[in-house]
Amino acid sequence: MRIPMTKKGYEALKAELEKIRKVDRPQNIRDIAEAREHGDLRENAEFKAAKEHQAFLDTRITELEQKLGQAEVIEVGAGAGDTVVFGATVRILDTASEEEKTYTLLGQEEADVKRGSISVQSPLGRQLIGRRVGDVVRVTRPAGTVEYEIRDIVFRE
Repeated sequence: MRIPMTKKGYEALKAELEKIRKVDRPQNIRDIAEAREHGDLRENAEFKAAKEHQAFLDTRITELEQKLGQAEVIEVGAGAGDTVVFGATVRILDTASEEEKTYTLLGQEEADVKRGSISVQSPLGRQLIGRRVGDVVRVTRPAGTVEYEIRDIVFRE
């Protein structure tokens, strides 16, 4: 399965992997060696913590390698037009509350609602894809169905 992401998101994952391999992992190895010097490993909290951190780093390396291997880098703005596609920034209006919100549709790895981006795989993201200005989309949430009107579609780098 391909994982859609922007070039910026891809580069961020690569940078994280590089940092873990070149900085965090070697430091962890030094931490384990230092903790070993403190004696009895069965009762050595520093050693246990360092080994747990090693397992975390190894798991994260594997995750990042898989995500990078499955990444499909999509040029933002490549589909610029009047239709919502990956990378589009969409201004929507909650038809009930009259509240406007603006979201950029990105891949799951880059989505961060607090920063104004949602995943194209999210319920709202799935409803927005392929729609145009003026279209109304309905999203079912645990609290009920919400209707949004698409007010604007912008493509930013």
